[in-house]
Amino acid sequence: MSIDQTSWEAAVRHLYEDAFTFSATGPRQHEDWQVDVLAVMERAVPDPRGWSGLDDIASLRTAEFPAFPFRPPFNADPQRRLTPADVGERLYEIDRASAENLLLALTDDGCNLGNLTRFTESLDELRGRARTILARYGDAFTCHTNVSHTGRTGSLDFTPGTSHGWRPMTFYGEDSGLVVVSDAEVGLFWTFGDY
Repeated sequence: MSIDQTSWEAAVRHLYEDAFTFSATGPRQHEDWQVDVLAVMERAVPDPRGWSGLDDIASLRTAEFPAFPFRPPFNADPQRRLTPADVGERLYEIDRASAENLLLALTDDGCNLGNLTRFTESLDELRGRARTILARYGDAFTCHTNVSHTGRTGSLDFTPGTSHGWRPMTFYGEDSGLVVVSDAEVGLFWTFGDY
């Protein structure tokens, strides 16, 4: 599937404009992709194609916390800046089907496909938008998330009523996200909830 800027931006906006979200893509410049993910979190690199994501919390960043709302693990010194290792130790690799479902589950807090009831499109049409988002990253990419099912990783279920765990990566009470890593780019899609 080939995509262009208009279709990709429309898919991102349509799925996430009503969520409290962060979605951005940056260049993959290091063998250790976690370095590149951190650069995207800190808004230190532009989108390599000039395409627009969404950033509902950009105005809350400070010099002290350039990656806000992303933060070091809770057991770390709260004044310590986030490191690439912090990113990597809180992410699990998942398969493509789970990544597609996760993109749909991230349309609101709670991280499940029950969030899709607010859309008028069919599930197949919404899946098409998720596939459009992933198509940007080509055919050879890996997907990583901080969401898990009690120790099980790889394939995740996001049907309503399914219980999830997550490794907190932000200052918010709940955060769920997806990192897409290709040879050329890293994409982040995150939703936040504060209860």
